[in-house]
Amino acid sequence: MTASTTLDLGVIATPEGPRLRVWSRHATSMTLVLFDDDAPVATLPMGRDGDVWEVATPELHPGRRYALRVDGPQGGPHRFDPTLDSLDPYARHIENVGTAASPHWLSVVVADEQFDWGTVSAPETPLRDTVIYEAHVKGLTQLAPFVPEHLRGTYAGLASTEMIAHLKRLGITAIELLPVHAFDSERHLRAQDMTNYWGYNTLGFFAPHAAYATEAARAEGPEAVAREFKGMVRLLHEAGIEVYLDVVYNHTADEGIDAPPRLFRGLDNASYYRHDLSGRLLDVTGCGNSVDASKPIVQQLIIDSLRYWHEEFGIDGFRFDLAVTLGRDAHHSFSTHHPLLTAIANDERLEGVKMIAEPWDVGVGGWQTGHFPPGWSEWNDEYRDRVRRFWVESFAQARITGQHREGVGKLTTAMAGSSNRFSDARGPIASVNFVTAHDGFTMRDLVSYNVKHNLLNGELNRDGTGENHSYNFGFEGETSDDRINALRRLSTRNLVGTLLLSAGVPMLVAGDEIARTQDGNNNPYNQDNETGWVDWSTFEYQTAHFHHVRRLLEIRHNYPVLRPVRYNHTTEIIEGASRLDWFDALGGSMDEWEWNSPATRSVQYLASTRTEEGDIIRVLVVVHGVEDPAPFRLPKVDGIEYYRLLWDSAVEHIAEIDTDAMSLVVPGQRMRVTGPSMRVYEVIGSD
Repeated sequence: MTASTTLDLGVIATPEGPRLRVWSRHATSMTLVLFDDDAPVATLPMGRDGDVWEVATPELHPGRRYALRVDGPQGGPHRFDPTLDSLDPYARHIENVGTAASPHWLSVVVADEQFDWGTVSAPETPLRDTVIYEAHVKGLTQLAPFVPEHLRGTYAGLASTEMIAHLKRLGITAIELLPVHAFDSERHLRAQDMTNYWGYNTLGFFAPHAAYATEAARAEGPEAVAREFKGMVRLLHEAGIEVYLDVVYNHTADEGIDAPPRLFRGLDNASYYRHDLSGRLLDVTGCGNSVDASKPIVQQLIIDSLRYWHEEFGIDGFRFDLAVTLGRDAHHSFSTHHPLLTAIANDERLEGVKMIAEPWDVGVGGWQTGHFPPGWSEWNDEYRDRVRRFWVESFAQARITGQHREGVGKLTTAMAGSSNRFSDARGPIASVNFVTAHDGFTMRDLVSYNVKHNLLNGELNRDGTGENHSYNFGFEGETSDDRINALRRLSTRNLVGTLLLSAGVPMLVAGDEIARTQDGNNNPYNQDNETGWVDWSTFEYQTAHFHHVRRLLEIRHNYPVLRPVRYNHTTEIIEGASRLDWFDALGGSMDEWEWNSPATRSVQYLASTRTEEGDIIRVLVVVHGVEDPAPFRLPKVDGIEYYRLLWDSAVEHIAEIDTDAMSLVVPGQRMRVTGPSMRVYEVIGSD
């Protein structure tokens, strides 16, 4: 399972022995420096073949540490310094031979060894059936009492029997890992004795982050680290769970222009990074540098890296951080038809791999949700904001002004698959729906805090977004007030219910299934501690919340009408799409004016689809978006005899639904619905 490259860059095996090949267009000389431990022991000049520099030596054996020293022109966009060490961009392992406060990173040669995948194959879960669980390798298990202590916080711990059982019991089909490419902490964090916990500061695009391996694997060496990572993937695949990586190709750990070189800056700053017409770095990522994906060499490196992780490590999908940066052309404008975006989607060696864009960056024209090409899915931030506004922020507005600000129109469009944002050619599965992500409040904090509380991050609370659409329901932070806590629990059930009943691909964040808190911190990127880790010690209400999430995922799995692959603009009931019939609270038709009127906060929709066998599957979803109880009548539709209640957000415990004598409802029957709440019914009829 090895990936070849177009130019065969990095350390490669040849009949004459190992050879190192590195690309640099503007370099005038390049030297390979060999190290024993942290001391340089030999320097070897590298010859030039076009824009590729190379050297062959038997000293490039497994375990050998090495660096590159590169000379070239000065001034303008160039930052060559032949006295400083740079990493090999294709290095399979990276080690720090300095200190945490003053790191000295070196590339390491890794033996090419075969891994025993046994009979395990990739799950290849269709997108329509996918449920994503976003998690941090360390944070997921660092506090998990059900994971053996020596495995907590590691690749092996993530794939422990107990952790996999939790994911399976919940109904997860794919785990999406925050960055696991080798990374470092920025200078300002090291100065404060902090670390980059999340890992969005890449040192190498081919090297797994060694600190997430067990102590035993790290002691054994790079090959053992890789084996532990592959073993994690194998065990997850065996359980039917795909593995996605959050990848950061938009910038690197080189930071701003005044920082010492780590990666591309020392090799060819002018070629690898974006610059304006005056030769200054053009930063569209907010991280000090932006990789220039309009350059063919950058495009090749990214595709080579994707192939390597897919073919060597068995990775099933990738989520691209600030992906708009990768779609910017030579003039710095985003293009849907950018050659890199289309090449990734159409690469034969990446066929079937899920490609998910974070469809924005911080540059001009940086918000591009819905504009990526076919073959891509996208994080749908518009979906996130619409759901938050309806179920959370709007209740704050209602308490202040006496009325809600918006009706059901935007929410229902989002739940129906965001056809306002994605083309018919791509369909609802182009939308990765989420209410919370690693970046922002947890679901519990979203209903517990009006504002962010990020002082522990050391940036005077200036970091993290202020646009949270959150509400504390009467008290900032944790409280013993039973009424406030009941409203918060109900609100989180409405949020997760909306997420898991919506058309599209749902994404949950690790810990939201047990209502974890980060104490109001909405940007814990440097909190490698209890704030950033998942706390698995749960109270009774958290266990109850887990069972709600589990029930919703069971419903989603059992009723394909909730998982359409395309939009249905007809009145027919067809396979692969859901016909949606809309009704008001009393079972009548919705007038046009009602959709966006703040006075209309209640709606019902009947979703219908046809299976391959020709059977019709139907469910009814009820949304009641105000606190006051109200009368409802479920719609009378030909062929429907009963509605059977599957889930109700208004109840604290799932068992209350299962024992409810009113779980069967006759069409047109009057009933009282408390709010704010949601329900979903199975349709029982003669069709």
